[in-house]
Amino acid sequence: MNVNTAIETRRSVKSFDPHHKMTQTEIDQLMTLAMLSPTAFNIQNWRFVLVTDAVLRHQIRAVSWNQAQVEEASLLIVLTADLKAWEKQPERYWKNAPKAASDILVPMIGHYYANNNQLQRDEAMRSCGMAAMTIMLAAKEMGYDTCPMDGFDFDAVGKLLNLPADHTPTMFVVVGKALKEAQPRSGQLAMNEVVISNTF
Repeated sequence: MNVNTAIETRRSVKSFDPHHKMTQTEIDQLMTLAMLSPTAFNIQNWRFVLVTDAVLRHQIRAVSWNQAQVEEASLLIVLTADLKAWEKQPERYWKNAPKAASDILVPMIGHYYANNNQLQRDEAMRSCGMAAMTIMLAAKEMGYDTCPMDGFDFDAVGKLLNLPADHTPTMFVVVGKALKEAQPRSGQLAMNEVVISNTF
């Protein structure tokens, strides 16, 4: 399946086969691709929590409006972000770059993010959003269906996952085998309503 087909056919599925199991090889492949998602300054601030424990998934479902796919999909990925990734040994992110580039970019990371909590959070949401799309398209190419989710109690999920204080949940992506096809697209806006040339 090419990327155009994956984009055109990807839909949010709500009903998954609860008996289907992904192999560890498949999960590793999916996560390897997710980790290629772009991040500003290459800070790689996403953290992918793979929830496999049945009791924990049941608890997360309880704080996610009781949505069945949280528990029944083959894989529940809670995308979280390390809000302080930018200050944690930032030289790691440029270790393979030419020294001239690293010498410029590593100090820039600190100047850009320091004392700007809003930017740190905004960057987390952007990074995890791009990673979520990577996961959904890669899963589709692998023969799986997905559903992105933000219908949950963020604080409760953070507590259940024992997230560090400088991390935040951003969204879920569930992955699995659909029991039934998603509903047809409910209505796309016209291109001339959403694509603006130069200025509004």
